[in-house]
Amino acid sequence: MANPFETWSPDREIVLVKLLNHPREKVFAAWMDPKALAQWYGPAGLSIETHEADIREGGVWRFDMVGVFEGQERRFPNLMHFLEIVPNERIVMDYGTPEPDDPDRFRVTVTFDEQTDGKTVLTMRQLHPSRERRQVVIGFGAVEYGLQTMDSLAAWLDG
Repeated sequence: MANPFETWSPDREIVLVKLLNHPREKVFAAWMDPKALAQWYGPAGLSIETHEADIREGGVWRFDMVGVFEGQERRFPNLMHFLEIVPNERIVMDYGTPEPDDPDRFRVTVTFDEQTDGKTVLTMRQLHPSRERRQVVIGFGAVEYGLQTMDSLAAWLDG
């Protein structure tokens, strides 16, 4: 089976963009610091519990998103495998569960574009393995959750 991440296709992609009132060096640094990531990453109402954080090319961040739903704690295991890190410009990672052959993992490219006024345009591109999987994640709120994550980063940077 061909690697779905070797070709780009708009019907498998989700693109989220946020203008942040901070220079790109500061925005990029928030992604490189595991303690900072655990403070701002994820949708509203969920906390992060880090199990392993080696944020460099070839490294991984293994964590649980933890929340309470209908009075019960739920954990959502996550794994990011960092494929490329270009300081202050780009981070490329595969994102999914810690399962070695997670069929739903997707490729994420985060770019940091500084404007002349010192603000940063943060763009997160998700490339899913199939059009059908993209529709599933949109259906359960991936766009809203991604935007909440970007809002959380903005609030953390402003803090």
